[in-house]
This record gives sequence, C-alpha cells and structure tokens, in this order.
Amino acid sequence: MTAPTTAVRDLALALGPAGLPAYLYDLDALREHAAAVRAALPAGVELYYAAKANPEPPLLAALSPYCDGFEVASGGELAHVAAAVPGRPLAFGGPGKTPDEIRAALGAGVHRFHAESLHELRVLDLLAAGTRTGLPVGVLLRFNLPLDPEASRGSALAMGGTPSPFGIDPADADEAVRLVNGSPRLALRGVHAHLASGLDAPALLSVAASVVSWAEELTARHRAPLHEVNIGGGMTVDYARPAARFDWTGYGRGLGLLLASRPGLRLRVEPGRALTAYCGWYATEVLDVKHSRGEDFAVVRGGTHHLRTPATKGHDQPCTVLPVDTWTSPWPRPGARTGRVTLTGQLCTPKDVLARRVPAPGLRAGDRVLFGLSGAYAWNISHHDFLMHPRPGFHFLPSDGRPAPGPTIPGAGA
Repeated sequence: MTAPTTAVRDLALALGPAGLPAYLYDLDALREHAAAVRAALPAGVELYYAAKANPEPPLLAALSPYCDGFEVASGGELAHVAAAVPGRPLAFGGPGKTPDEIRAALGAGVHRFHAESLHELRVLDLLAAGTRTGLPVGVLLRFNLPLDPEASRGSALAMGGTPSPFGIDPADADEAVRLVNGSPRLALRGVHAHLASGLDAPALLSVAASVVSWAEELTARHRAPLHEVNIGGGMTVDYARPAARFDWTGYGRGLGLLLASRPGLRLRVEPGRALTAYCGWYATEVLDVKHSRGEDFAVVRGGTHHLRTPATKGHDQPCTVLPVDTWTSPWPRPGARTGRVTLTGQLCTPKDVLARRVPAPGLRAGDRVLFGLSGAYAWNISHHDFLMHPRPGFHFLPSDGRPAPGPTIPGAGA
C-alpha cells in the first residue's frame, strides 16, 4: 500500500459514483518534488521534462519554473506544449519525424533537434533552408550506443545497444557529423543517447560517463567542439516499492564530478515518469466483490482502458483502499471473504487487472480505491474507447485543497 495525501484522500471520498473514476493530481506535491530535483542538479546540468509522460497543461505549468525546457516527440506534442507553456525552450525528439512536423518545429523556433537518422538529417538540412532567422539549427545527434551489461540487467526497458529504430548506428557516426558540419544551415551541438529506463542512480551515472566519453572521442576525431551531451531520462520508479525514490542527490553529485574536469560542457537530463508519477492518483469505486475458486475479486469502475500501465508492464499498481460505511442501495452489499483481493476493471478480458491479491480484509462494494503512481504513462497511453465506457474525470488540487478542473489533452474526459 501507499498513502495518498490528505487532499487526495478527501476528494476521493467526496466524489460520488457519478464522478468516478477520476484522475486526481496533487500539484503542490509535484512542485515540491520538482523543486527538490532541481536543487539536486549542479550547475551545468539542464533539466528538461519529457512531455510524453503526461502532457496535462496544469502539470506542465506547475513544472515550468523548475525546468529549463521541455522535450516533445511529435508535431501534436509540439503544438500542445507550446500553447500550454508558451515561450519555453523545446527540444524535438523521436523517430519518424515527418517533413510537416519538421517545418512546424522550425517555424516554432525549436531549441534543439534530436536527429535520429541520416535521412532525417538530410531532410532537416533541406527544410532549414527556408527558415527566416538565418541562424543555423542546433542539432544533437542521437546514437544507439552500446549499453553496459550491468546497467542493462537492471533496466526495465532497454533502448540502446541492440538493433533498434531509435538513434543512429555508431557505424554511421562519422558520416552524420560530416553531414552536419558540411551544412551552413545546421550546427552540431553535441550528442544525445537515451539508452535505458528504470535504472538507479549508480547505473545511470555509469551510462552518463560512457556516453560523454564516447561523444568526446567522436568530436575529437572531427576536431569539433563538444558543447552538450543529452543523457536522457530513465530514472527508476519502483511500483513494487512506491515509497522508494530515485536518489537525485547522489545522481546530481555524480554528474557534478563528471563535469568537474570538463569546463564548458553542458549536460541535459530528460526525466518524465520520475517527475510526475508520484503526483497522480486514479480514484475509483468498487462495484462488485465476488468469490471464485477460493479467491476474492473486486470489480471497480474503469480499469486498464484508463490506467494501462499495470497491464503493459505486468506489475501491480500500488493502491490504498478507503472504506465507505454508507450503503443506501436496496440490495445486499457484497464483500470479501478472504484477506486478499485481486482488483480488476470492467473490460471483457482477463488482462484487465490493476493489482493482484491486495491485502484488503473487509473490502466491500461501495468502497473507494486510490491507485498511486498514476501521474505518468497512465491515461495518455491507455486504450480509452475499448468497450466505450465513460471517460474519467480530471481534478487538479491547488494549494487551498479545493479541486480545480483544468484543461486536458485533446480527447480527454472532463
């Protein structure tokens, strides 16, 4: 179990059945966490938020004072983030950028392009000829670099070191540098390498050191300055131990040591999940409790079509049960017979499981359940329209503790 904040708990109990399921975001908790992350990072390290983790405008606005910029990975994200936090620096990443997306990014004055292939570089070079500023476009070359075996063993998701659609193959590194350096419209700023997710601070520091060394060797071969190295995100969020958090203090200390012998070099980190996961809760209501072959199952409003993460990652979403004493329905109230209950949703698939064998003695229909760590890769990656159930509500808790419905991404329920 993981304990919700008082404001989140009170709102989950105050919402009636018609208001559930709902996403509850504690913006004060988000600001506090972002401020601590920012304070842990030394001078010379920039903090960009990977908007793909959760692009809700109130979250972006809350993060903005603590971030140096935002990373976007599509034309849609580009337009959305630019509207939500206007004027902030944007880095444009992701494979398969279309010519129209590149044009839009050039028109929006994107701060950095993360080039994913030689073809993309050639397209960017040609389209940059039409920019009005006359200034060269800043490019970070993203490479699919080898991943240390020790780091890969602890990774929840490896994105480097194996055949992959992400990044430029190291065998093409010299040609990529020559393409950029040979164009008056492009300016090589450095290297990008996001190789894995779900790593602890020591593993990420080891990855960072290897990426910086590799980038130094590459630019030295071409007698080019190395201005920036983007080492991506990938900071672990442990769904099995929700109280355990990534060691930002140790990570910042290690990055400071890495920079100490490299004056003038800038590092950039791009966390997503590790910034916003902890501020979000998926609140719902138990509809039914049934006993099957010796086990108890509770069916809740909603399910993995709203909160896809446990199904895709194969984990149990941490949760808290909030008992509700009032029962006004005319039919008997079903309840658990055992001390452990598996929480499922309303979908017609056995994969619609949110958490297995949760300690919940006495759980009854009508009780509330709060699923924590739902502030990232939750609603925005879920298959919303499967079975056409109602969409969840969205509430953003400001400092006065009152729910404040805020704007949501296109297509999100209110």
